[in-house]
Parts: sequence; structure tokens; C-alpha cells
Amino acid sequence: MITRVVLALTLVSGPLTAAPVPLEARACPVAMPEGTRCGFLVVPERRDAPGTTIRVGYAVHRSDAPSGDPVVYMSGGPGSASIQLTGYLAALFPDRDVVTVEQRGSRFSKPTLGCPETVAAMLDRLRAPGADVARGARDCRRRHQEAGVDLRGYTTKEIAADVVDLRKALGFEKWNLFGVSYSTRVMVDAAAADPGGTAAVVLDSFLPQDVSWYGDADRNLDDTVAALGIDEDFEVMTGRLNDDPALVPTTDPLTGRAFTARLTGDDVATVLAEGLHDTSVIAAAPALVGALAQGHDELLRPLADQTGPGLASHEFGLYHAVQCQDEATFPDRSRLFTVNVDRAVCAEWRLPASKPTKASTKAPVLVLAGQYDPTTPPRTARPAAERLPHARFVEFAGVGHAVFLSDRCGARTIAAFMADPEGWKQPCDPSVRGLPPCGPATCTSQAPPTRR
Repeated sequence: MITRVVLALTLVSGPLTAAPVPLEARACPVAMPEGTRCGFLVVPERRDAPGTTIRVGYAVHRSDAPSGDPVVYMSGGPGSASIQLTGYLAALFPDRDVVTVEQRGSRFSKPTLGCPETVAAMLDRLRAPGADVARGARDCRRRHQEAGVDLRGYTTKEIAADVVDLRKALGFEKWNLFGVSYSTRVMVDAAAADPGGTAAVVLDSFLPQDVSWYGDADRNLDDTVAALGIDEDFEVMTGRLNDDPALVPTTDPLTGRAFTARLTGDDVATVLAEGLHDTSVIAAAPALVGALAQGHDELLRPLADQTGPGLASHEFGLYHAVQCQDEATFPDRSRLFTVNVDRAVCAEWRLPASKPTKASTKAPVLVLAGQYDPTTPPRTARPAAERLPHARFVEFAGVGHAVFLSDRCGARTIAAFMADPEGWKQPCDPSVRGLPPCGPATCTSQAPPTRR
């Protein structure tokens, strides 16, 4: 039975606020390292129209010997879970209390804004052209509306406000913000809204607020393909498969049943845009694309097998609520089916566009980028870092997305920065391609694929 927690004493170490705080204890939803407690932060669904409250999941891991301000981490997406990375982060920051905070509407928050209707429509699109994504979007929105959900409350601004409220509720005087991909926007907003509570900020795979996600998507993929030296084979492959789509056996992640996916060249381009987040796919890409250009379609099976689980790893009700309000501008044309699906959902949902913000922070900031990141590339991350007053930028060779999960030097760089943000020095050579900081049995199993 969930009980109201009046003070955070049983959950965290450090200074405490005197007033009651809106926290509820809960059993941790996944396996956690010893010394970890989990809970919900109770917040308004819409701060501009208080009334309905929702619950934002979080976990707190207490260090045996804390020697600095805590670290709070949020995953990307939007719609990716965070809590399952608590153990990895506790090992990365052994001398800090570590907090992992969910996005409102994500898997370990309540309500959870899943959207299997939209996922099913996207999978149907791979079965045959012309699948009705709009119908899936209508069904998903209707279900959430009937449950009393107001999708207007699920925006980056509200998620950032949850981060600020959690610090106050847990009673920490200051903490270090750590975001990856989409949540870098959240953490910049949180730092701007809570300057007195922000010690330092890490932005891994930085998505600047003034960058158009959808407008840049095709160019980002083209740039990565060109940087890998596979642009000619890539165009041959996509052209061949657009003319004669491949029929690829795979499994439906929603039903567990086998089905045959029909993959055009643009479909394969979309799958590769997601796959190139991973360093191992980057390493294999020249040989893979070269073989596909020559007609070896049997190599598409592993890519197709990863597509379904990747779609199922997100809470797409939350994803589209954020995207349709905060990223409402679409290009006239895109080869990527993810862009085209999002356009169809947003046209159906008709949510109001959020007012743009220009948040910044004077806290020390570390920005990390992967050389081959096809979603948040150095091309946009570096100049955005230069516009922050106290930011340092580091690019890591041979890496794609989410540097801290992909590269040992990246993880060491973040730990060194957190230890001394003002006097930080680079502890390793980012131009040397390194090994992942943890193996498939740890990081890969704990971290669901990020859409961005």
C-alpha cells in the first residue's frame, strides 16, 4: 500500500526542507542496487490549471560515503525510462547520491501514456503501404481522454518543472543535472528555472532548443552516411529497395507472432538512422550497406528484428504529446517514416503548439557529442555549447548517440567533470576510439533503445 511521505528522511541523505513534501513511497519497479529507495513525486498535471494530480516516478541511491552534491539523471526519448539505469550511474558516481527521475507519463510514472494503437499502425505500415496511422492516433487519444488524461500537460516545460520540484521535495540544496538526448532540453530548462539549485550540468548528445528535430532529420542521416564514406552505396541500396522492396521475416513485438515486413529503401534508411546510434552498428555499417547495395537482402533480418522492440521501448502517448506541442513544425517531405508518422499523429491530435523558450544557465556545463551521431550531431551541438556562458564541448571519435553508454572515455570524462566542474581537465583522449564502459550483460540489458 502506498503511503504518504511527510519528510524525505527515509529516502535521502542531506539537508531537509521543513515543510511537508509531495512524495509517496513505492516498491522499486525493477531490480536496484542495495541502498536504493523509490517513490513518486505528486505534481499538478497542468501547473497553469491546477486540479488533477499525477505521479512522477523516481529512485534515490544513497552513496556509502557521499563527498559532493547529488547527481540527477533523466533518459531521452521523449518517452524513455530512466530508473533502470540507477545501478550503472551509482557505479559511475560512487561518491555521490544518485537520483534517477522519470518523465511524467513514462513507463514508471502514473499515468503511463503508452500508445499501442499507434505502434500497431506503424508496424502495419511495414506489412503493407497505406496503413492508417491517423486511426491509431485517434484511438490512442480517445482512450487517454476517457481515462481523464489532459495531453496538454505533457510538455518539456512541465517535465523540467518536475525536476525542480523533485529537488525541493527531496531537500537537496543543490544537485548536478545530467541529461541525454531529448532530456538535455529538459535539463537546460531546469537549470534556467532553478539557478540556485544547480551545481553543474552534463548534456550528452545535446539537442539544442533552437534546432528543428524534424527539419534536420534527413540532413543528419545524410551527413553521417557521408562521414562514414558509404554515401554512394547508401543511395544504390535505397534506390534498389524503393524500386523493389524486400520481404523480410520478423516478429511483432506486441503479439509475439511472426510476420513478413515489406521494407522499402526509405524504410531501411529510417531503421539505419536509429541503428547508427549504436557504436557496433557504426562499425558494421560500411560492410552492411555495401552488401545491401549488391542485393544481399538476407542481412535485413537483424535490422528488422530490432525495429519492433525499438518501437515498443517508448511510451508513444507521451512521445507524441511532447513532440506535437514542442516540435510542431515539419518539412514538406522526408524519406524517414518516423517523421511522416509523427506528422500524421500531430495532424490528428491537434494539440496547441508550445511557446518557444530560450533557456540558458550560468552553471558549469559539459557537452558531449559522438562523431557519427545521426540525431544530435556535433554540427549543431558544438555551436549551441559555445552559446552557453560556461560550457565545454568534447567530441568522441567513432561514437554515435548517448556517449556515456557507448564509450569508456566518455564515461570517464563525465565522472571527472562532476568531481571538479570548475577545474575539470580531460582525463582521456576522445580522438581515440575506446571500448564501451560496460558489457552487453549490463548496459545493453538495462538501457532500452532511445529514439533520440
